[in-house]
Amino acid sequence: MEIGFIGLGKMGMNMVTRLRRDDHRVLVFDRAQGLIAEAEGTGAAGSSSLQDLVSKLVKPRAVWMMVPSGAPTEETVQALADLLEPGDVIIDGGNTNFHDDVRRAAALKPKGIHYIDAGTSGGIWGLQIGYCLMIGGEETLVQRLAPVFTTLAPQDGWAHVGGHGAGHYVKMVHNGIEYSIMQGYAEGFELMSKSDYHLDLPRIADLWMHGSVVRSWLLELGATALKNDPTLAGLKGYVQDSGEGRWMLMEAMDKDVPVPTLSAALFTRFRSRQEESFSEKMLAALRQAFGGHKVKSST
Repeated sequence: MEIGFIGLGKMGMNMVTRLRRDDHRVLVFDRAQGLIAEAEGTGAAGSSSLQDLVSKLVKPRAVWMMVPSGAPTEETVQALADLLEPGDVIIDGGNTNFHDDVRRAAALKPKGIHYIDAGTSGGIWGLQIGYCLMIGGEETLVQRLAPVFTTLAPQDGWAHVGGHGAGHYVKMVHNGIEYSIMQGYAEGFELMSKSDYHLDLPRIADLWMHGSVVRSWLLELGATALKNDPTLAGLKGYVQDSGEGRWMLMEAMDKDVPVPTLSAALFTRFRSRQEESFSEKMLAALRQAFGGHKVKSST
């Protein structure tokens, strides 16, 4: 089928490539002209602007956005709302707060423009193995777009999970679980790295991929990282977050659901970005004040 595609970053470009491999007609736009040229190399048709993109699509149009969450996504939705017509559909495949999906769908409804939220997991490996897609929105629109979802996903790798916002809601929880799993691996491997046994961490990570109950794709990626750099000396322990962990924590508080594992994992990421922690200085000061414990000077 035919689809417009906005945003040609690492995931976006790979998704366009995967669509073209299955012979979908893809019209693309990105602010970086070089990326448009690269996409044209896959057989996609380039566009000079959003208006140009929309004008080249056959009605009813379908436009997939793969742009950064927040203001870039909001601005793109608003721009498309002024260009599209009744019966057209916008698909947001980025990392969006599900509350924004609900609001946008309601705002577009009077114009007759449909909205689909597609939680997308797969990262840079999606080109090779496919993307797990969690789809929210109207059933009839989801079925209309099924050929695109089927191409992007591996076998049994996409599902319509509910109404507007449900796709990104499920993706939010997916990423919260991901935070927790990653933190568990990180803590376990740190402990082993300090063991008196001088353990071969790359070997152990690979070992656990064979029959262990903790085997996973994340562990497989960790095993590869350790083989390339057994002490991870080439990395700085600075870990960003893309927002879903925060959103899940706030949703859990609203629903009175305890998520201590996610909380610890998220706050550990915050700590990783501090060159020095004021709270830990305060701890040292208090221990010295009440117990005369030794402290280390910063000078």
